[in-house]
Amino acid sequence: MARPLRRRQGRGRGPEGPRPLPDAGRGPALLHRLRRDRALLRRGRRLGVRGLSERLSSAIDAIDAANAEDPNTVVVRGEDLPLALAHGRLASEWVGRLVPDADDALVLAARAHHLRRWEVPRSSYPEGRAAYLRWRRDQKDRHAQEVVPILLGAGYDEATVNRVQVLLRRVRIDEASGTQTIEDAACLAFLETQLADVAARLDRDTLLRALRRTAAKMTPAALSLVAEIPLDDSARDALTEALG
Repeated sequence: MARPLRRRQGRGRGPEGPRPLPDAGRGPALLHRLRRDRALLRRGRRLGVRGLSERLSSAIDAIDAANAEDPNTVVVRGEDLPLALAHGRLASEWVGRLVPDADDALVLAARAHHLRRWEVPRSSYPEGRAAYLRWRRDQKDRHAQEVVPILLGAGYDEATVNRVQVLLRRVRIDEASGTQTIEDAACLAFLETQLADVAARLDRDTLLRALRRTAAKMTPAALSLVAEIPLDDSARDALTEALG
């Protein structure tokens, strides 16, 4: 399971504030699975990797190099990783689970969905949900802009670049465009890396509201995968209570 976030000394800013959390799904069958410790253990391979073309590999390497600068770290599946790097790797892996034949645009959008996110922390915006939503929207737009030179440098055409930008901005969420897949993957990655940390900072009622609100945004296919994520007893109990 992911351990609490840490900061590498002497670099960057503090971790961002809480985001809505993904939920484990509905129904007694899934709740039963949540009560079991069914870890998603793939320690023998690199996170978020599939068979890559030279172009895709080049773009992923550039995204990962940028995200490796995140001063905030988290231990995921036994690896101590920069947080943005962990998010990108995990999200692209979850995309592969949700859409086994995912095209390059989906994989790249998942990999870049937290591109240099730590550079504009949540604390740089006012308190409150309205400001939080504005921060999220601004971050998505920034990711969509900053990924352009990476993709063009790897040899992608304008149509692919534009599609990746649409997927990153996620202005409209629907399955046909692929934006729902990126939303699902982002939620699953966040749950694995940061649920324990956020749960420790939020009061119980706020945490449960966040879990329930986010559950409504995820597809049944994505919700069913939550049970595969290793969670400690406290996080699992919160999910079970939120869905009870």
